[in-house]
Amino acid sequence: MPAPLIHLNQLRRHAVARSLFGPTTLPKALQRLGFVQADPLRAPARAQDLTLRHRVAGYRAGDLEVRYASLDVEEDFFVNYGFVSPDVHHLMHPRTPRIVWSAIRMKQAAEVLAFVHERGVVRPAEVDAHFDHGTVTNWFGGNSRASTQLLDGMHHRGLLRVARREAGQRLYAVREPQPRVLSDEAAMDALVDVIVAKYAPLPAASLGQLVGLLLGGGVPQWRGLRQAVLLRARSRLPSAEVDGVTWYWPDGENPASRRHTVDEQVRLLAPFDPVVWDRRRFELLWGWPYRFEAYTPAAQRVRGHYALPLLWRDQVIGWANLSVKDGVLTPDVGYVASAPQEKAFASALDEELQRIAGFLGLTP
Repeated sequence: MPAPLIHLNQLRRHAVARSLFGPTTLPKALQRLGFVQADPLRAPARAQDLTLRHRVAGYRAGDLEVRYASLDVEEDFFVNYGFVSPDVHHLMHPRTPRIVWSAIRMKQAAEVLAFVHERGVVRPAEVDAHFDHGTVTNWFGGNSRASTQLLDGMHHRGLLRVARREAGQRLYAVREPQPRVLSDEAAMDALVDVIVAKYAPLPAASLGQLVGLLLGGGVPQWRGLRQAVLLRARSRLPSAEVDGVTWYWPDGENPASRRHTVDEQVRLLAPFDPVVWDRRRFELLWGWPYRFEAYTPAAQRVRGHYALPLLWRDQVIGWANLSVKDGVLTPDVGYVASAPQEKAFASALDEELQRIAGFLGLTP
């Protein structure tokens, strides 16, 4: 069968329409997304909250953390760290990390596991007080509690799970192993399908990048299978070449479908929102480079500390940095070219800022 004739504007509408589905409940949104990337910065809210507010009816900043214990969701590493559905979580375990623990570390982990099993749910401070593992040098050169690092490692290995958070701090419980009924090959295909369903349409290079991230942290036990996984994915996923770039999307979807319509809303998107996460795809679809500059020295920033891409219809035309001063939302909006002169745009931008104020719980 010949490849379908697809145009870039159709890929753009497909990318927006399929990801920004109609607002639903939090459990349904989490299940549909499969994975929501987390980030601790609040500017003006955490990335996971900024992502979910577009897809969950009546969502308020912090709802995911408040409701976490009652939701069917797990904190885990997928292509990045965040929140995954139980199906995705089980497909990635049992996980064998790259770093092999020493006999001493294995003994410490066994002792901590027994301690957590006895207590039910523990804070890192409780583990540190009980075992006094000392301190270690962390990845940025400072000192961290060795117990905290050990708990992180046990969580990544699937020995522990995050039961809930309190004031942003993880509380841990023992993770009960779940049988995985799929073969390794079928499990890998299913995980790649989650990636494609979340970030499609995907250029070939981005598909390779995301599979690399998955194999690097989500399923490091299969890290030697990258080429085989990619070959299988490229052979079974629908694709088309547009302007010299091969694009992939989930089976059963048609990027050229007239059903992929866009509305008249303005949306300010998190830097890690699936619509804009892939910077390569972003530049192909919208023709300008967007970069996350929170960790860039202030003097070198082009668009600001936490610039939120500004989506109008199916075009990302600018960005906004948002701050809250004296209980009032203060926007600083910039444009790639200039602000649209249509009254509809000004009204839609004002409505989006009102929605964000409500999401943050600010008084109108």
